[in-house]
Amino acid sequence: HAPARASGRGSGGHGSLDKSITLPPDEIFRNLENAKRFAIDIGGSLTKLAYYSTVQHKVARVRSFDHSGKDIENEPLYEISVQEEITARLHFIKFENTYIETCLDFIKDHLVNTETKVIKATGGGAYKFKDLIEKKLGLKVDKEDVMTCLIKGCNFVLRNIPHEVFAYQKDSDTEFRFQMNHPNIFPYLLVNIGSGVSIVKVETEDKFEWIGGSSIGGGTFWGLGALLTKTKKFDELLQLASKGQHTNVDMLVKDVYGGAYQTLGLSGNLIASSFGKSTTADKEFSKEDMAKSLLHMISNDIGQLACLYAKLHNLDKIYFGGFFIRGHPVTMRTITYSINFFSKGEVQALFLRHEGYLGAIGAFLKGAEQDNPNQYSWGENYAGSSGLMSTSPDVYPMQRTRSGTFDMLEMDRLERPLVNLPLLKDPSTYIPDTVDLTDDAMARKYWLTCFEEALDGVAKRAAASQPDSIDALERAEKFRQKYWNKLQTLRQQPFAYGTLTVRSLLDTREHCLNEFNFPDPYSKVKQKENGIALKCFQSVIESLDSLGWEERQFALVKGLLAGNVFDWGAKAVSDVLESEPQFGFEEAKSKLQGIGSSVVVVGTGYCGPPHKCALIFADNSGIDIILGVFPFVRELLSRGTEVILACNSGPALNDVTYSESLIVTERIAAMDPVIQSALREEKLLLVQTGSSSPCLDLSRLDKGLAVLVRERKTDLVIIEGMGRAIHTNYYAALKCESLKLAVIKNSWLADRLGGKIFSVIFKYEVPCK
Repeated sequence: HAPARASGRGSGGHGSLDKSITLPPDEIFRNLENAKRFAIDIGGSLTKLAYYSTVQHKVARVRSFDHSGKDIENEPLYEISVQEEITARLHFIKFENTYIETCLDFIKDHLVNTETKVIKATGGGAYKFKDLIEKKLGLKVDKEDVMTCLIKGCNFVLRNIPHEVFAYQKDSDTEFRFQMNHPNIFPYLLVNIGSGVSIVKVETEDKFEWIGGSSIGGGTFWGLGALLTKTKKFDELLQLASKGQHTNVDMLVKDVYGGAYQTLGLSGNLIASSFGKSTTADKEFSKEDMAKSLLHMISNDIGQLACLYAKLHNLDKIYFGGFFIRGHPVTMRTITYSINFFSKGEVQALFLRHEGYLGAIGAFLKGAEQDNPNQYSWGENYAGSSGLMSTSPDVYPMQRTRSGTFDMLEMDRLERPLVNLPLLKDPSTYIPDTVDLTDDAMARKYWLTCFEEALDGVAKRAAASQPDSIDALERAEKFRQKYWNKLQTLRQQPFAYGTLTVRSLLDTREHCLNEFNFPDPYSKVKQKENGIALKCFQSVIESLDSLGWEERQFALVKGLLAGNVFDWGAKAVSDVLESEPQFGFEEAKSKLQGIGSSVVVVGTGYCGPPHKCALIFADNSGIDIILGVFPFVRELLSRGTEVILACNSGPALNDVTYSESLIVTERIAAMDPVIQSALREEKLLLVQTGSSSPCLDLSRLDKGLAVLVRERKTDLVIIEGMGRAIHTNYYAALKCESLKLAVIKNSWLADRLGGKIFSVIFKYEVPCK
């Protein structure tokens, strides 16, 4: 669609609505032609629109050939096809009310497949703009309760976005300290600061109560601020406050007592009287100082009130949201200080990355109750989401302001519900990622540069994976530009999508590839490498079977590690594989650094009786899974240990997918009676992880996998590969024995860990009793 341009004034009795705006449909109101259902939340100055659409995109499928009665020596192992798939996506867009008429016109012009005659609406503006919405869209406005929508929206983001919650730390190198979501999000206190203050205790999905509030809130700050400073706009008032010094206006304890008041334990810098100096000093005070004093007065009032309610109801988490917050550093800092002071550090002030969308999300969920959206898991689509932006003018002077821009959030419905791995020792403290790049500036600089330098190669690989497509080069260039722009955003705003990690950089890249219909750039590479590795499987097994028990254990582990070398996501490896086509299993073994003559052994012998059931998270296709993992699986099965082999649900780099593993296992079973028997007797089970990432988040795994882990009484977890065992889960604590192993294929990371490139990690852990 061409960008929609409009100019002139709004009509319909809603004052002067600015219509001079250009809407590029590739970025804003995406996939609007497939929108099915709408909801809207209109506040005093911002509109938040929600809609559900069906997204058509390409997926890579593999299907086994019928090889019966044929010479299969030179045929591909399986057929690869790219098919169209339809999935569900939630879109949330935030913009100023001044643009509402133009946006409604744009929506009306692009609506094609809507399934509803009703639009759910919440917020004070839902009344003001009701007639305009109904006239423009031809949809009946069905109003929903504001607080109910806020809470439903809050529950939704807490449950589905892992890095949704953060604490604000102004004097830290990292402004935003993100928290992994607790598996049980209830109970909590929600403090919504709009014109006034509403304090709600949320106990369950449907049980909540308004327990208090105050008439002194954002409206008070805005109103009094306008009187004191003659400033009409809320954001300008906060800007003034950010430059002010409240101690020029407020009377402090030391101004009254000459220092600290030791008897009551009050420091000298504590505010004794807001605006206290204005009654005694015969002088003019600056607008900046008065705005800052006013902000402290209102924040302290709200903070003390929230703390008292939290203590009364035995709650230690308070989520703050509303017009007063909106991601502004100055308000988050004063609220945080107030809560910390009045609770003596026992209660935490927490903020939400998407707090501005809560009402719209809740209103949408109210309208979609017949579809039961909460039965699904949802994931943020980084390719279509704006991310959290700092509004601090001092930190990023070139940063776009929040006013006059459109912020977007997109959530994709996942095929299968995701849950915690039951074997996590403490799900509430589990953190998947090993290094927080938001904190570690040196690591952040290295990895962002690393991903930038690899980008041209990834785009080239994507285009080459679809040689028959006439627009593959054009789409690959669009992917390159989009991911490059994401990387530049993350250089300036490393907290945009939560805690910045190697995992989030990889996942963002996968999201951008999918956005431009490159579902599996390495499909042909995997197909070829799987075929080559299968031809070597029997000779590897024969070699292993000829060894004595202890020697065989060492050879199995060495083979497992050598197989893990074959990772196209590592530049050091991809360079070798592209320049040396004959590089194979034995060459990989010779590359390994730091393998001695002894090794920790799983199973019988050194570690007691065989394990009942082992869960193995596999890594790469080809040599890795076929010549590394499967001989290891075979050994475990021979000892009487059942095996659950978990592979990615969707493609990422050259990682093996669940559908590929089914074909590979079928072919191995035809060659090997141990594998064949285990499959038949269901002692070898193939499952999908629910993930399409090169890394592994053990708090978001396929529910079917979790059920199987419980049923089979799994007592050993093996995690393989750099992405799954080093970038993530290196410090993961489990209830059972675990083995984390990988080859370090990055020289910078190897140096940081005190080794050389192709050094090995072989970390066997037994939980404390």
